[in-house]
Amino acid sequence: MTLTDFLFLLNGLKWTLLLTAIGFMGGIPFGLVVALARQSRNSIVRGIARSWIGLFQGTPLLMQLFVIYFGLPIVGLEVPAWVAVGLAFTAHASAYLGDIWRGAIEAVPNGQSEACHALGLKYRTAMWDVILPQAFKISLPATIGFLVQLVKGTSLAAIVGFVELSRSGQMLSNLLYKPLLVFGVVGVLYFIICWPLSLFGKRLERQLAASSR
Repeated sequence: MTLTDFLFLLNGLKWTLLLTAIGFMGGIPFGLVVALARQSRNSIVRGIARSWIGLFQGTPLLMQLFVIYFGLPIVGLEVPAWVAVGLAFTAHASAYLGDIWRGAIEAVPNGQSEACHALGLKYRTAMWDVILPQAFKISLPATIGFLVQLVKGTSLAAIVGFVELSRSGQMLSNLLYKPLLVFGVVGVLYFIICWPLSLFGKRLERQLAASSR
């Protein structure tokens, strides 16, 4: 494998990281909306949020990519491939992050909500200043764990012709006829990204467990 071949893989890695960033950063605000909707007193709002989570957790990410990638042109929306794929990952991330944060909000001791009520704090103030900061800390390990899964999940974008890291490896393997070498390098690149994130998540989990004792 030459330097040019390795740079070709790095270009695919660039798109892998970009897709991950788009999906994760896009999923954060929408995921927060989903999490808060799951806590709503309105049964219709809760039902919509529950259905959103069920839809994206109950169907394969590959199918979601296909539906959004090929469905947008059918309804007259012509967008670049990376936009369609980014939308798919954003929707997917919002469902998972929303469920993670919903669980974290429910994990905050009830006494916190009761104290806010006793102090006469409004719902918005109590949620943003008291409940969510605590829920954020609780959810950090699971959120980082999902980020690792999202990095690896971007490999499915190759199915719709997107040239990210896995697709770059496949193309290079077909050219060089050295699949073991090429995908070995691809695996190392994924490992370099995902393993430090996993270690960071485990470290946070241990710190949170120790602080809660």
